Amino acid sequence: MSNQVWVCGEVLIDLIPDGTEHKAVVGGGPANTAKALSKLGIATQFIDGISNDIYGQMAADELLADDVLLDYVKYSDKPTCLAIVSLSKAGGATYEFVIDDTATFDFNRDWLPDAAQLKPSLLHIGTLVTAIEPAASVLFEWAKKVAKVAPIVFDPNIRPAVMSDRTSYVKQVERWVGISSAVKVSDDDIYWLYPGADLDKVVNDWLELGPELVVVTFGDKGLAGYRDKTKVSVDAKKVVVADTVGAGDTVGAILVEAIIADGLDKLTGERLTSMLDRAARAAAITVSRTGAKPPGRDEI
Repeated sequence: MSNQVWVCGEVLIDLIPDGTEHKAVVGGGPANTAKALSKLGIATQFIDGISNDIYGQMAADELLADDVLLDYVKYSDKPTCLAIVSLSKAGGATYEFVIDDTATFDFNRDWLPDAAQLKPSLLHIGTLVTAIEPAASVLFEWAKKVAKVAPIVFDPNIRPAVMSDRTSYVKQVERWVGISSAVKVSDDDIYWLYPGADLDKVVNDWLELGPELVVVTFGDKGLAGYRDKTKVSVDAKKVVVADTVGAGDTVGAILVEAIIADGLDKLTGERLTSMLDRAARAAAITVSRTGAKPPGRDEI
């Protein structure tokens, strides 16, 4: 093993209304997870296409500032994926994504790293790259090879604004669940994928597809870990919330940290409870700050 965690997925730019202009902010759930892992002291390689344009340089600089490794990034002159945010008078946000022909989604087998040769300790993957074609299928075939070497942690991080076809989205998510060792998902994700369904039943159905552990976040109601028909729950920590950006990504990083430290088979009973409580504490710190600023080990 290389003792390096791989995080694969998009780093993009959110264009957020700021007066009469739009403010550019580095975003993307996988990028947030990579930063969170690095701040926990874990050697983390981020895998994505990054543009040579000004937004790509901004994204790369922010990742490097948090000591994320970019050895397996593909740099190109294609543009950066943008998420253009619009705010209603009531403060509600809608998103317009510019995805097609961007560096962010430019995946192909020619440049993706060889897991058999490099032997990562774990792959974390998710969000838009696992749903939007053709990137999703390219990465799925690659990830199946990675799974022969290392555990996979999958975070679907549903984005209906990009893919409103629920049936297609469910198919994408379920095939990734089927090759994953563990899954981190929010209750909102599950309820969007399966409207009106019983959440516990959905999670237990997922466990039958292959993963050993599914961690579900419930916002201010806490989080739970499910495995083999058993469920362990912990409460959220009470803090003054600045915003919730990056909270779920922080939970995913704590899950990865525990798998690296102890092995997935040891995440049961009290050890699982301890991991969930640590994730709740870490997420509470993240939501107490504006933007995706996950905590380091000492802060937790």
